[in-house]
Amino acid sequence: MKAFYLISFFIVPLLHQNAIAQLQVNSFESIENKMTMAPKPLVVFIHTNWCMYCKNMENTTFNNTDVIQQLNQNFYFASLNGESRETIHFLNKSFRFQPNGNKTGVHQLARELATVNNKIGYPTLAILNHKYEIIFQQQSFLNAKELIRILNKLSKNDS
Repeated sequence: MKAFYLISFFIVPLLHQNAIAQLQVNSFESIENKMTMAPKPLVVFIHTNWCMYCKNMENTTFNNTDVIQQLNQNFYFASLNGESRETIHFLNKSFRFQPNGNKTGVHQLARELATVNNKIGYPTLAILNHKYEIIFQQQSFLNAKELIRILNKLSKNDS
């Protein structure tokens, strides 16, 4: 019986540690400094507060331990609310919210990263290489398995 408690004492914390792995979310301002020290692709999740598919990705895909591990080890990750009213300083530019109606609008950085075929859709996943060139964009929900497949392919091909 003592052996059971002893084993449980050492194994349960390890299991708990894996269960609560957290995705490292970076600010755009911090990414530039990190990129000069250790270049890696940048994954940007563009979403809104009202988008149910975005919330679903946040709650499932980005909580998957394999996704978290892959993103934390091989990429920088940033999350961008496409309707944020905060000014973001990134790549020597200031990106701001641009109103396009009464109480509506789009953030300039979201427009830059999430526009596909002249349309912005949510959720959008944009992946940039270490030179900040867009190497992947997709405007749809991605489950963990789909995202891992994309990340594996791109982490091998980053140039």
